[in-house]
Amino acid sequence: MKIKKGDTVLVITGEYKGKRGEVVRVLPKEDKIVVKGVNIAKKHAKPRRAGRRVVQTGIIDVEMPIHVSNVKLIAPSGQPTRVNYRFVDGVKKRYSNKLGEVLD
Repeated sequence: MKIKKGDTVLVITGEYKGKRGEVVRVLPKEDKIVVKGVNIAKKHAKPRRAGRRVVQTGIIDVEMPIHVSNVKLIAPSGQPTRVNYRFVDGVKKRYSNKLGEVLD
């Protein structure tokens, strides 16, 4: 998957179009990612105990996964870009199509 945990991405379609956020989780089998502050859903949680700590209850906001095709990676220069892979000195690196530079 071309987007990793900790990357900053820009949402390009849907309700949250134009919003930037950090990738919190990557789900490679489903081609989905969870972005902080994007695709928020309400979830009803019953009171329960998980060991000694008490789990948050009531109606809580949860970030739901979005498909990886609905986001673009934000390059270190601040511009949104598509990502491909290139071999640099025999090592596979992420490469920005728009800027023509290696990202990692």
